[in-house]
Amino acid sequence: MIKYDIAQLNIATLLAPIDSPQLSDFVANMDRINALAEESPGFVWRFQTKDGDATGIDYFCSGKTVNLSLWDSIEALHNYVYRSAHVEIIRRKKEWFHKMGEAYMVLWWVPTGHIPSIEEAAQKLSILRERGPSAEAFTFKKTFPVPSAPADTWGGECPAI
Repeated sequence: MIKYDIAQLNIATLLAPIDSPQLSDFVANMDRINALAEESPGFVWRFQTKDGDATGIDYFCSGKTVNLSLWDSIEALHNYVYRSAHVEIIRRKKEWFHKMGEAYMVLWWVPTGHIPSIEEAAQKLSILRERGPSAEAFTFKKTFPVPSAPADTWGGECPAI
């Protein structure tokens, strides 16, 4: 049976440059919040540079932050996002980020051991924006179950017909 992890992408548009005084408190909390994620039950992996940073990645254009991670279950990710000190950051997001007019967070299932690329994550976000939640790309509000493993094929000889 194939096992799956939940991948998540979250992007945000900064209100000011990352090194500005306006974002200093956000930046000051990044290491603590990233460490909290990495120590949380169910955490698998997070996208980052060799220096352990993801703020310098401008795949979605400069001025956006990117968070891409893997978790062993939706529940583990949900607990980290909404039931840990991470929620303090969410409560303050209006201080640091523009309100997004379209979907900015997407979830999708990946086989355990697969590390999604930023391009794959961007594609999943596009699918969500274009089609709405589906088994291919969804949100916390409308989740989809782990994909079914492909049915085993019968390994015997074909009967004579």
